[in-house]
Amino acid sequence: MTPSTTDPIPSLTAQFQRTLAAHRAQAYPSAATRRDRLSRLEAALLSHADELVQAMQADFGYRSPTEAAVFDVTVPLGDIRQNRRHLAGWMKPRRVGMPWHLLPASGRVMPQPKGVVGVIAPWNFPVYLSLAPVAAAFAAGNRVMLKPSELTPRTSAVMARMAASAFDRDEWSVHTGGVALARAFADLPFGHLLFTGSTRVGREIAVAAARNLTPVTLELGGKSPAIVGEHANLRRAAERIAFGKCANAGQICVAPDYVLVPRSQLDAFVQEAERALLAYYPQGAASPDFSSIVCEQHHTRLQAMLDEAQARGAQLRQPVGGNAEPRKLAPTLVIDPPADCQLMKEEIFGPILPVVPYDSLAQAQAFVNRQPAPLALYIFSENTREQQAWLRGTLSGGACVNETAFHVLADTLPFGGVGESGSGAYHGKAGFDTFSHLKSVLSQPRLNGAFLFNPPIGPLQHKVGLLLRRFI
Repeated sequence: MTPSTTDPIPSLTAQFQRTLAAHRAQAYPSAATRRDRLSRLEAALLSHADELVQAMQADFGYRSPTEAAVFDVTVPLGDIRQNRRHLAGWMKPRRVGMPWHLLPASGRVMPQPKGVVGVIAPWNFPVYLSLAPVAAAFAAGNRVMLKPSELTPRTSAVMARMAASAFDRDEWSVHTGGVALARAFADLPFGHLLFTGSTRVGREIAVAAARNLTPVTLELGGKSPAIVGEHANLRRAAERIAFGKCANAGQICVAPDYVLVPRSQLDAFVQEAERALLAYYPQGAASPDFSSIVCEQHHTRLQAMLDEAQARGAQLRQPVGGNAEPRKLAPTLVIDPPADCQLMKEEIFGPILPVVPYDSLAQAQAFVNRQPAPLALYIFSENTREQQAWLRGTLSGGACVNETAFHVLADTLPFGGVGESGSGAYHGKAGFDTFSHLKSVLSQPRLNGAFLFNPPIGPLQHKVGLLLRRFI
């Protein structure tokens, strides 16, 4: 018998065509229309908040309800409201000065919607990393198609119902499915495509988008270092690094992937990190604020990394005790692991923190700079000169001084990577600009000097050309 299930790929293509046609019928939605879409997005999120938190719990096996509520409901609400507050100002044409030889012409930049924006979202913050780009795309006047992760299917199903409850499918549609659907999604000729995920998959997305010359924003990852400087407050550094490493069980693209510590302060830092972890998670991995690893495959990968590092001589410290079900991996400090072990070669994405000693600032910077530019870099120091040495001497997508990860929550700061950690940026006005075509417009008054460049070229035009060459 013929299967009764419908192939989602032809319907995906058909939905794109309908959404594109709807955009072309209203190519420049008013500020009121955009605010209405954002208000409906806010209302839909609030009405489905509890259901989303429960779905994330089920998808992860255990997801801290506090983290889920804060990071995947409260934080995207801030993005939605920020876009709604400012979109009218961001929409206004931006005056640009003209060079003297083109006067009295005037210039402006006109933000224009790109059309249909595609968003491919990851599993680690399945709601926030879906809705933040959706909000930015709405503010810029676009319509949106969303492909959430197949690793969090229950959450994706709730988001699909949420979208259907408040939006026409030609405004915002959610498309659930696996790898085949994701590939077909990336092949669509979107006005813009945003992908958040691994560098490996990001390369595939970039190749697919290039076939249509689709502009892309790639939010990837990498090994984001935390550096404890010579002038750091060790207790403060250990507390903030432990927080950034273990929030969402380390399953954050900007989590500190390893920490560099002056060799003379190594033991003291480890003691402070252990103290911080005990304070955060007094019941160990069973603590209600500590989340599970999303699936067995990732849990097995992390455990294999730990086993290899230990077999090769690294010391493992689990100050809050052993593991717990389901798929909870206790926060683990790995002291001075071999530079060529898997922990030090690939992004960890779990609650494992390699602690690596260094002997000089130059040695530490060389260690960081030998690797691809990370998505984030964290410098802990009370000395301004040392802070600047790291900020100027390394390349990273973003950075924090005496903090971890919070730069992502600042929607007034552009968020994005560089090199292998990503390309492009969004959040706040940067997100509005990312999903807008910034059209250059020159306006010429009736009385102007453009005739001086008209053919046929005579002696006057020739003299004007020579003067222009001299003074331009």
